[in-house]
Amino acid sequence: MPLFEATIALETSDAFHMSRLLLLIDAFSGQDQTGSVQGITKLAKLDFLLRYPANLERALIARGVKTESAAVKEYERHDIESSMIRFRYGPWDFRYRRFLNLLVARGLIHLHVSRRTVHVSSTVQGHGVASEFSHAEEFDELIARVRLLKAHFDLGGTTLMRFIYKTFPELINLRYGTQIDEI
Repeated sequence: MPLFEATIALETSDAFHMSRLLLLIDAFSGQDQTGSVQGITKLAKLDFLLRYPANLERALIARGVKTESAAVKEYERHDIESSMIRFRYGPWDFRYRRFLNLLVARGLIHLHVSRRTVHVSSTVQGHGVASEFSHAEEFDELIARVRLLKAHFDLGGTTLMRFIYKTFPELINLRYGTQIDEI
C-alpha cells in the first residue's frame, strides 16, 4: 500500500485513535483507576500535544524540561498524522465524543459528570488493554510521550488551556473551524 493511502487509512481508523486516547486516559487514571482526566477539553489539549510531537517538544521547552525524552524524529516535525480543528477552546477533533462513546461501549473507560465537568477514567478492563499495549514495541514512543504528558502537564483544565494559548499564540489567530496544520 502506498504511503499516502496508508496515511489516509490510519487517519480514518477508529482503532488507532481509540488506542491513543485509551493510553492517555489510562495514564491519568493511575494504576488503581482512582484518577481521571477532568474534562474533555483537557483531554483534547493533552491529545493535541500527543498527536503533534514537535509541539510537545515546544511545550516541554516552555516548561523548562529537557526534550530528549520526547524523541521527536525529523519527519514528525513536518508531518501531521491527523488533523485537528481550531475550536472555541483550542485544538479539537470533532470525533472525540464518538471515540469516547465507543470506548465506553467496549467497557474500557468510564465517564461521570461532577458539577459541569466530565471525568474520564479507564476501567480495570481498559487498564488491562493499555497494559497489553505497553508490551507492544509499536507503542513504545507513544507510551513514552504519554508518560511525559502525565509528568509535566497534569495541570487543571484552565491552566492547561492558558498554557497552550501562551505557548502556541498562533492558535488564537486561527478562525474557528480552521484545520490546524503544523504550527
